[in-house]
Amino acid sequence: MKTAAQKIKASTQKFTEIEDIREDIVILSGQSAVTIIEIIPTNFSLLSQQEQDAKLFSYSSFLNSLSFPIQIIIRNKKLDISLYLKSLEEQAKNSQNEMLSQHILLYKNFVSELIKVNSVLDKKFYICISYSYMEKGVGATTSVAKRSNKKEVFFEEAKAALHSKAQAVYSQIGRVGLKPRTLEQEELVRLFYEIYNDQTVEITQVAENIQTPVIKKQT
Repeated sequence: MKTAAQKIKASTQKFTEIEDIREDIVILSGQSAVTIIEIIPTNFSLLSQQEQDAKLFSYSSFLNSLSFPIQIIIRNKKLDISLYLKSLEEQAKNSQNEMLSQHILLYKNFVSELIKVNSVLDKKFYICISYSYMEKGVGATTSVAKRSNKKEVFFEEAKAALHSKAQAVYSQIGRVGLKPRTLEQEELVRLFYEIYNDQTVEITQVAENIQTPVIKKQT
């Protein structure tokens, strides 16, 4: 008899195209696969007009240089900063400097009021590159279909093709002045889990890594 977890997993798979995630490859139904590249953005509004024009020109050149389709994804995720606020409160409580403690509490109250009006969003940018078995042609596709290990053959072919396309994207994105990073298996699993579960992300690392809530000027 199937457990409740197994039933949920089975019912979920009916509504997704994902068959497996191996290394940095997402294997989809219908003999297709994708790899996802996260793009570390830059603050465009802080650049000079000349720098903005240069980036726009480089971005246009990047799009025109592509010989294969890509999908650009912008994902907004609401953040839960309750742990961050709690850490500020503890820093204020433990501070031996009364004035500093007051400033920390003022800042904490300011942030608390701010998030009541505006949600704190985590914005991420991705480039999705796809591969289909049809790219190899009808003859090659028929040959693969006859093999007993066709799933493994398809994975290796998809991996080679996607890595080649990713290198082309890396090269062109570098000229735009942006930093690309291919998502690995664990990151892909987490990404799709969050997408399908639509959960708020907690800022745990920020709270854990805070050494002092106030940055002091170095002399």
